[in-house]
Amino acid sequence: MKYRTLGKTGLQVSTLSFGASSLGGVFHDIDEGRAIESVFTALDGGMNLIDVSPYYGHYKAETVLGKALRQIPRDRYILSTKVGRYGKDGVNTWDYSWKRVQESVYESMERLGVEHIDLIHVHDIEFQTSLPGGLQKIVDETLPALVELKEKGLVSHVGITDLQIENLRWVIDHSKEGTVETVLNFCHYCLCDDALADNLDYFEAHGIGLINASPLSMGLLSERGIPDWHPAPKLLVETCKSAALYCKEKNYPIEKLAMQFSVSNPRIPSTLFSSANPDNVRRNLQYIEEPIDWQLVEEVQEIIGPAMRLTWANT
Repeated sequence: MKYRTLGKTGLQVSTLSFGASSLGGVFHDIDEGRAIESVFTALDGGMNLIDVSPYYGHYKAETVLGKALRQIPRDRYILSTKVGRYGKDGVNTWDYSWKRVQESVYESMERLGVEHIDLIHVHDIEFQTSLPGGLQKIVDETLPALVELKEKGLVSHVGITDLQIENLRWVIDHSKEGTVETVLNFCHYCLCDDALADNLDYFEAHGIGLINASPLSMGLLSERGIPDWHPAPKLLVETCKSAALYCKEKNYPIEKLAMQFSVSNPRIPSTLFSSANPDNVRRNLQYIEEPIDWQLVEEVQEIIGPAMRLTWANT
């Protein structure tokens, strides 16, 4: 496993990291014992960054992850969780207010069984655009609330997440320099969309550590295909299906190529993938240790062709 420095945080993070969303049964029902084993497998394989959120499984992912973390020495992992996006009884909710985000950090620490969080991210900031105050509230209220917890020593670093890169840049541009230390962006550095690459100079100029997520683009880059709820436009879905079939004919799973591609850029410190199956964790660890077929990357991206960088609104 390779390790890279996460911006100015000084944290040395594994190029492939563990996203715990699957532990919440986000994609399908899980076996809790196997899910906990997947956490152990990830750490044993060299991954040291674990990312989760109270939103994943509406608190279930943090709860299951907490059962695993209580069996692991605290110095073995870097822990990231989020505030702002929640849910209960199948209903999604959002609250980026000072009071709620501070309460949320304490609640997450209790579920996770820890007394300190390394990275705290404001989750999917684009949803604040339709709430009173818009993104300015993230700048004026949400981030200062987290900085206060940082000053108290409860969290070490503060960041933001979103699908829309322009929202991330807007908040950074309107915040005091250094407030936003990390950015988590998904589906924008993968085989079908590498738009994040156009923004690397910007993030580096601000000393911001990048975390890339969803190397399979939420199932687009897989033989199994997308879940019913996937918001991708039809053209992107169809071209990715064709690309997956082409890779299968080449006896080179598109999942393997996608994982290798997403960790290949040395300017992106870490890429998150999620699985509640330890066998999948081991498989992906093996994938990234093997050399990538760059000729196949070119051929796959030619198949995706006009759908490259075709994105969608967050959901």
